[in-house]
Amino acid sequence: MASSKSKNILERLDAGELIIGDGSYIFTLERRGYVKCGHMTPEASVEYPEAVEALAVEYARAGADITQTFTFYSRDIGTPEDVNLTCREINQASCDIAKKVAKKYDTIVAGGIVYTAVFKQTRNKKDVQDELREGLEVLIENDVDLIIVEYFRNIIEMEWALELALSYGKPVAATMCIGPKGDQDGVSAAECGVRMAKAGAKIVGVNCLFDPFITLETVKIMKDGLKAAGLNPYLMCQPLGYRTPDGGSYGWIELPEYPYAVEPRTVTRFEVAKFAREAYDLGVRVIGGCCGMESVHIRAIAEELAEEHGRLPEASRKSDLDLSVLGRKANLGRREYLGKGTKDFWWNLVPATGRPLSASLHRQENPQTVSKSVLN
Repeated sequence: MASSKSKNILERLDAGELIIGDGSYIFTLERRGYVKCGHMTPEASVEYPEAVEALAVEYARAGADITQTFTFYSRDIGTPEDVNLTCREINQASCDIAKKVAKKYDTIVAGGIVYTAVFKQTRNKKDVQDELREGLEVLIENDVDLIIVEYFRNIIEMEWALELALSYGKPVAATMCIGPKGDQDGVSAAECGVRMAKAGAKIVGVNCLFDPFITLETVKIMKDGLKAAGLNPYLMCQPLGYRTPDGGSYGWIELPEYPYAVEPRTVTRFEVAKFAREAYDLGVRVIGGCCGMESVHIRAIAEELAEEHGRLPEASRKSDLDLSVLGRKANLGRREYLGKGTKDFWWNLVPATGRPLSASLHRQENPQTVSKSVLN
């Protein structure tokens, strides 16, 4: 267990700390058989609380400073036909699990709210805030330490959500699910960053939909815009755990492999370590993961940034941190381990798929980050 620290993320960031977030819940639990694909709703907190708790513990052991509540929607929509649970019942169970794990591992309890269905229908501020208020109520009743206003694709809705979230007096982080080309209306990533900061968010950044290196490109654009505007919020990055340079404007969701065949695109632990180093060097101080980022990836972040973080995670007890185990096997003449006892080998490796006819990229009609000419 970590030593007792402030649960106020802003106090810790002000003190110069690096904060490591946790990883994927919905997508990981779907792959483990606790969430139904297509619905992607968190009723597992009620139906299989031990599975949700075990995953939260994995992230804490891997070095996460944050334990997110397994909450998602604000209203009773989207659950499978055989689930007779209200959104409030699910969200309360999710809070109970997060608080239990946070008590044991001394982590920050973070509750998230996401974009609404009503925004697309009406683009009415009152309608949006009324829906979000329902999701926020249970988080506030459970006295979460941090509100994450995340997975918003439109800066207008984000601004309305921030206004409401900040009214509760809690620390608030704001992350949009956008790529380098900006939000769904074409507002630039730079302007999105500036508007989130001007709306009052002390932590701004991106989460989900795009891979680690695309999200870094997006954060860099945000950072440049913030600097030009004379603003200096903390930066946050929680990307996908898949390589998706050929994703469309809605990222990986527009790829044919989504959601059942994305495994070949999974990032390696060493790619995530590279991402973590680049993120830290860019100035990002809240670094975690979203869909596909599992405990091995969070551990890779914590191990790569152990000096900056001030500790190695509990799970590192089972890591070959200096690759000496593989090195000894190589020194014994075992060819299958030749060269594998060095960091350079793993950092420079380009993993193969094992599929002779596999394509490196999908021929996306509307690629977000690569030129169409590359795909023709």
